[in-house]
Amino acid sequence: MKSFVVFALCVVAALAAPPTTNDGDAQILRYESDNIGVGPYAYTLETSNGISAQENGQLKNVGSENEALEVRGQFSYPGPDGVLYTVTYVANENGFQPSGAHLPQPPQ
Repeated sequence: MKSFVVFALCVVAALAAPPTTNDGDAQILRYESDNIGVGPYAYTLETSNGISAQENGQLKNVGSENEALEVRGQFSYPGPDGVLYTVTYVANENGFQPSGAHLPQPPQ
């Protein structure tokens, strides 16, 4: 389960990175974290270059055979075309499930 969470976070980080922008001078405007290492967690992040992210996670079905970590969140970044891109996601026992207006949609 831990490797799944690490993989999901890597995917999120890769998707969040705005392409070919010079963000070397970006400043963190807001960072809040509620994480003591056990139990549910949450964080919020905003930077001066328009990137924002928030996420929370908790165990579902604690103590049962179906115990699983569920993570919900979203991130936004300004694209080089001036559009603000937002991805909302859930990561749980069913995998990483992103959604966003700019992402391809599966056939109906």
